[in-house]
Amino acid sequence: MWTIVTAYKRSRTILPKILDYPTYFTISNRAISQKPSPNPSPTYDMIIIGASGFTGKHVIREALKFLNIPSSPLKNFAIAGRNTSKLSQALQWASGPNPPPEIPILTADTTDSASLRHLASRTKIILNCVGPFRLYGEPVVEACVDSGCDYLDICGEPEFMERMEVKYHDKAVENGSLVVSACGFDSIPAELGWMFNSRQWMPPAIFSTVEAYISLESDKRIVGNLGTYESAVLSVANADILQELRRSRPKKPRPEIPGTFPKGPLVNHLKEIGLWAVKLPSADATVVRRTLSCLAEDSRGLPGVNESTEQIERREAYWSTIKPAHFGMKIASKSLLGVVRYITVGKFIALFGKSDIGRWLLLNFPSVFSLGFFRKKGPTEDEVASASFKMWFVGQGFSDGSRASQRNRKPDMEIITRVMGPEIGYSTTPIILVQCALMLLKERGNLPKGGVFPPGIVFGPTDLQDRLQENGISFDVIPKKTV
Repeated sequence: MWTIVTAYKRSRTILPKILDYPTYFTISNRAISQKPSPNPSPTYDMIIIGASGFTGKHVIREALKFLNIPSSPLKNFAIAGRNTSKLSQALQWASGPNPPPEIPILTADTTDSASLRHLASRTKIILNCVGPFRLYGEPVVEACVDSGCDYLDICGEPEFMERMEVKYHDKAVENGSLVVSACGFDSIPAELGWMFNSRQWMPPAIFSTVEAYISLESDKRIVGNLGTYESAVLSVANADILQELRRSRPKKPRPEIPGTFPKGPLVNHLKEIGLWAVKLPSADATVVRRTLSCLAEDSRGLPGVNESTEQIERREAYWSTIKPAHFGMKIASKSLLGVVRYITVGKFIALFGKSDIGRWLLLNFPSVFSLGFFRKKGPTEDEVASASFKMWFVGQGFSDGSRASQRNRKPDMEIITRVMGPEIGYSTTPIILVQCALMLLKERGNLPKGGVFPPGIVFGPTDLQDRLQENGISFDVIPKKTV
C-alpha cells in the first residue's frame, strides 16, 4: 500500500486524462451552428470509430462476417481512430487467419471536431466504441447530428445518454439523425428480455414486476471490460450531476403499472434457479424506464420515416403485446461468497469514487480494487471464449387482471424467461452492435426519422431478437408456475 501512495504523490500533477471529467454541465439549450446538408450519397455504409481498442477490434471481426454476403445489407465499411498503425494491427487481428481485406483506415480524433464531421459526412452510420462516453462521446454525437448520419454506441452511462437527449434530440429530429446508445450488453438484453417476458402474459393475466438477474459464468476466470469499470467509477463521481440533470428537465409521463415494486432484502436466494443475488445499480433499469416513458406518450411506439401500411400494423400489433412493469436489475452468483465479492467491489467504488485520490487508486489499480474482476491488459482470447452469461427475468403478476385493482392483493402468478449468450464485453456486445447496424441499414424506412432514443423503443418491433438468436444469443421460456 505504501508503494501505491508514493506513486500517487509522484504523479498527482499528471493524472491521466480519464480523471479530467467536467465538474458541471450546462443544461440549457445552446445554439448549434448550421452545417451543410447531409451527403445524399455516403461513401460508406458504416464507420467504426475507436476500432483499435479491446472492444473495437472484436466489433471489426463481427462486422467482417456480414461484409458483402448476399443476405447482408453491409456492402462496405471503414475503421477510424487516432493511430493508423494500431488500426491496421486491429484489422489484421480481426481478419485472422485470413489476410485482411481492403478496409479503408481513416484518421479521426474525438478532440478534433473537423475530423469527426468529415467522418459523419461520408457514412450512413457511425458505430462509436470510444469510452468512457461522458469524456469522449459528445463530439461524435454532435458531428453525427449536424451531418444527419445515424449513430450507435455501446454506452452504459445514464448521465451521458440523458444529457445527449437533452442537448441533441430536437436537432437530431430536424436533421434525420437517429442517435441510439446502449446498443451492446448494456442494455439490449435487458430491454428485449423484459419485452420477451411481457409477451408471455396472455389475457386475462397481467404482469406488474419483472426483475432481471445477471449471472456471469466461465470455465477459467471472469474478467470484465475495463471501460465498464472506468464508467462505473466516473458514475459515482458524477452522481450529483445526473440528479441535477433530471431535476432540470420537464417531467415525462409515467406509465400506469399495477401493483407496487417489492422491497426485498439486500441479498436474496432464488431457489428455483439456484442463485444468490444483490441489487445492481446498472444502466439497464434507467434505459428500460426511458423506453416505458416513450410508450406512455404513445402506446403504438414511434412511427417510421417511410412506413408501409403493413409495417404500421406490424408495429402497432407488437406494442399492443408489451405492457409496462416495474423493472429491477440484480447481479447473481451460484454461491453466497460470489455475491459477497460483488458487494465488496461495489463498496470500494462507492467509497473511493468520491475523491480525486480515491478515483486515482481505483483507475490505476483496477485488479486490486475489483478483486481481480477487471485488469488493464484485458482478458485473453481463451478467457473470452470460455465465458458466458445468463440473464433470468422473473416476472410476477396476476392471473386475472381484475385482481390487480383489489387493495393489498399480492401477485399470484410468475413467469420466468431467460436470455443467454457468450462473454458479455467482447463477444455479446459486438454481436448486438453489429446486428443493430444491420437493422438500420436494412429497415431504415421503418424506423424513426431521427432523434435521441433508447434502443428498445427503436428496435423492439424489428427482427432484432430473431437476428440475435441466429447469432448465438438465445431467448427461452422457463415453465410457468403459480406463486
